[in-house]
Amino acid sequence: MLRSLGAVRALGTRDVEDALEVCAVDPVTNVFVAARIVESGLAGTRGPLFGYDAGGERALCWCSANVVPVEASSRALGALATKVVRRRTWASSVFGPADQVMDLWGRLERTWGRPREVRPNQYVMTMTGAAPTRVVPDPAVRPASPEELDVVVPAATAMFTEEIGYPPYQGSGVAYRRGVAGLIERGHTLVRVEEGEVVFKADLGSVALGVAQVQGVWVHPRWRGQGLAAPAMAAVVEHARRHVAPTVTLYVNDFNEPAVRTYQRVGFERTGTFATVLL
Repeated sequence: MLRSLGAVRALGTRDVEDALEVCAVDPVTNVFVAARIVESGLAGTRGPLFGYDAGGERALCWCSANVVPVEASSRALGALATKVVRRRTWASSVFGPADQVMDLWGRLERTWGRPREVRPNQYVMTMTGAAPTRVVPDPAVRPASPEELDVVVPAATAMFTEEIGYPPYQGSGVAYRRGVAGLIERGHTLVRVEEGEVVFKADLGSVALGVAQVQGVWVHPRWRGQGLAAPAMAAVVEHARRHVAPTVTLYVNDFNEPAVRTYQRVGFERTGTFATVLL
């Protein structure tokens, strides 16, 4: 492993094109990291992206609040882990392709300790091409406006808390509100609002390389079980394809059977397997 250390380095602004080439090997799987590269330009980010280049193999690992490997063999992960392991205080999760995540986690756990939870089987689901959705899109779903930030933030907070098990921030919520506002300003948060309350929300949280990854899907508890989710998700897909990217993807916990059935009804098909380690 020590001989591999020279193959790993922090990437910067001059490496953007090469890093995106690595992500483009599988644009759907790697859209999260590709989007972070595009958004940051790898400028002033204190080295959150590490690159591996040795023996004709190139791989990446995004290492910020989320640790995400990209196109990494076991050999590459062994080398990348020597850099990632030093950044424990930054990370709240490790996620991405299941085989890479579980290999990397096996190396990090020795130093980082036991995780809060491991979700080893998450379905990557995708809609590609121009095939129509299988349900009629909900015409009431639309991009949120900046003036609706105060009603979107509670919905986003509730979704995060339900999914992860703890609130998205402690103390001041200024930074969190700023992140929600950024998605709204880019037109990447879609909502259905009834009587001043968000009853459905979804974000196009990562967009790059012709792919939009849907994140933060949430239906208000009072509206669950009423057939809202599938038409709303169809509207999200329709909007994303028309205005953002031709391919739409998401990932979902295997144990969330209602969500899986909803996405299948809309027309999503399983295209891969992710894993998430919650720290």
